[in-house]
Amino acid sequence: MIPVFPQRIANPADPAPDFPWPAGKRCAVFPAFDVDGETAWLQHDAANTDRLVTLSFGGYEERVGVPKILEYLRSVEVKATFFIPGWVVDVHPKMCEAIVRDGHEVGHHGYQHKRPDPAEFADDKEEIDKGLDSLKRVLGVVPVGYRAPSGENYDQLLGYLRERGIVYSSSFRDDIRPYRHKLRDGSKGPVELPVNMSFDDWLYGLSQRYSPRPMFPKEHVRSIWNGELDQTREWGGLVTMVMHPQVTGRPMRIGILRDFLARARGFGDVWVATGKEIAEHYLAHEKAAGL
Repeated sequence: MIPVFPQRIANPADPAPDFPWPAGKRCAVFPAFDVDGETAWLQHDAANTDRLVTLSFGGYEERVGVPKILEYLRSVEVKATFFIPGWVVDVHPKMCEAIVRDGHEVGHHGYQHKRPDPAEFADDKEEIDKGLDSLKRVLGVVPVGYRAPSGENYDQLLGYLRERGIVYSSSFRDDIRPYRHKLRDGSKGPVELPVNMSFDDWLYGLSQRYSPRPMFPKEHVRSIWNGELDQTREWGGLVTMVMHPQVTGRPMRIGILRDFLARARGFGDVWVATGKEIAEHYLAHEKAAGL
């Protein structure tokens, strides 16, 4: 059976409309953090519940990673998006309250960081609902953005996310520009702010816990990030980042982010924005175009 993939909704005369960035900007950078905490390790192996050193990788986020990232973002007056599982909100409320207090966007990231699976729709709905409850109950937040734990999604879940008020997703890897999902029934799904996997810090800074791959030095990561930005800027695209405070919140690695954002902003024509801002920009152009 040939799978039916989610598609973009577009003007028939233009199969992939590219709306201009605001104020004459050439491209956009979406600084986003996945605040997985201990859930990343608990989902990898349930036995990690009793492996306290393994869990301490996630605990670093509350102790050091998030506070240092917030301190840096305040110093450069940048607002970012933090995708947070509901479990992390319930277990580390003060950390999450600090993110909200600084004016950053909070997005949905499941409840226990369970990877969505088409065969487990009932469980995935519960993950969505429990995550929404935690964000509202603890933080007073009703999120408009969603990033799928472990980067997976499917048609039925996209439809449910839309029903629960999710305006945009940031999970897919199939473009460098925002687009609108078209579900299998022909209806509109969420707007997608696609991810560039080159900006997933886990690949460079923490994979060695369960992998023989060594950590990447800062020179390598900066070279990759800067090269991707340069070409994306030339193409007029979107750089969507996937950073984790237990990685980028480490002493040397926060310097990589600092250097990258300073270079990006130094061009003068790069729009650094939250997911909500980018999605709203897309929706405004979509409405004006009558799509």
